[in-house]
Amino acid sequence: MSGSDELRTKVSGFPRTPGVYLMKDDRGRVLYVGKASNLRDRVMSYFREGAPDDRLQLPMLLEAVRDVEYLEASSEVDALLMESRLIKDIQPKHNVRLKDDKSYPVVEVTHGEDFPRVRITREPERTSRVFGPFTDVRGLRQALPLIQRVFRFRTCKLDVDASDESRRFFRPCLLHAIRSCTAPCADRVSKADYVRQIDELVRFLSGRQTQLKRTLKRRMKRAADRLDFEKAAQLRDELETLEALSRRSLKGDYPAAEVLTVDPQEGLREIEEVFDLDYTPRSIEGVDIANLGGTESVGAVVSFIDGRPFKPGYRRFRIRTVEGVDDYAMIREVVTRRFRRLKEEDETYPDVLLIDGGAGHLSAALAALRHLGVTLLLVAGLAKEEELIHVPGRRRPVELERRSPALRLLQHVRDEAHRFAQHYHHLLRRKRTFGKTTKTRKKPGKKKGNQE
Repeated sequence: MSGSDELRTKVSGFPRTPGVYLMKDDRGRVLYVGKASNLRDRVMSYFREGAPDDRLQLPMLLEAVRDVEYLEASSEVDALLMESRLIKDIQPKHNVRLKDDKSYPVVEVTHGEDFPRVRITREPERTSRVFGPFTDVRGLRQALPLIQRVFRFRTCKLDVDASDESRRFFRPCLLHAIRSCTAPCADRVSKADYVRQIDELVRFLSGRQTQLKRTLKRRMKRAADRLDFEKAAQLRDELETLEALSRRSLKGDYPAAEVLTVDPQEGLREIEEVFDLDYTPRSIEGVDIANLGGTESVGAVVSFIDGRPFKPGYRRFRIRTVEGVDDYAMIREVVTRRFRRLKEEDETYPDVLLIDGGAGHLSAALAALRHLGVTLLLVAGLAKEEELIHVPGRRRPVELERRSPALRLLQHVRDEAHRFAQHYHHLLRRKRTFGKTTKTRKKPGKKKGNQE
């Protein structure tokens, strides 16, 4: 049996779980470290005859490999972090490019701030805590929002001073509303508690998850013993969220209506650049209306966070004030009702509002926002056919390349709003035509869905 046959036999016994694999030479030295969501399938692909691979170092690597070992991980997120730590510690020959941390992104925890920020960067500050480098850039960008849901750190560029008492009047962003940030910008967390969050994040990124879980359990028990049940419940939730992260895939848990073939984060960054925004948007809402001859007219709002659909944020509206066919008036009504509710309940506004339509539809939305005194980072209209983006203050619409990540993301939002509006419109038309016989049975305990 040849060496390759022996390796294939060994690898065929690897588990189909996330983890990292270590390729070794005849002296037991680690030549290469990689991660996998499925260890068996990923490593077997190296030794499958005729398997294509575009990595230039692969033939040279495989000639020297005499053994492969693996370490299981609890999740793809854990595998991503484990790979980074091993590469940094071992410095394998065939991961040599990673010796220069500037070549690959790292996770940076800023230093010298009352409320440290966390970000992905290729050029960290010299005084910051740095974790990485990471080979899988896309995986890292998918993992960070998941980790943020556990440790609720801030990623914004705001200069937050603990002594600034005016913070309590500041409105936190959407991340606070979805429990992904404790909002130090709005004085919703003390400096001591926020520093504790960062300390726990550092422990997690350093591979001390088991120790962190034990600490949380001890603190939860002490809180319960002194009858501080609110604190105990908070710690219980943190522990459960940490456990959930260990079971979560890097694919995320956003229920998408359709597959987006570009990196959403790349699309958001390009939106910031193209429209010269002050920061990279994280939340987008899309608006569309649907009617047939002015009957059963409806509006719909869809919500995207970090470039992916966020179904709990979807809303639908039956048009109340418009008779006949007047798309502009319907847009005004839907935008008015949506943002009046957000304003009255002191909820966070989206960064970007996208209207399905051209300059006229955009003007109707802007008129509604001005009437309410609401200002957003960006309001735009995306017209069909020519796929031109209309924005206020520009004489000509913006035309992006058809393969532009920003355009593809905005098209996704626009098309999802259109789909959601049409679905609601068809539902009402069927009910009107067939009466109660088309009524769907509600699930026990489920509220009427997101209608305003």
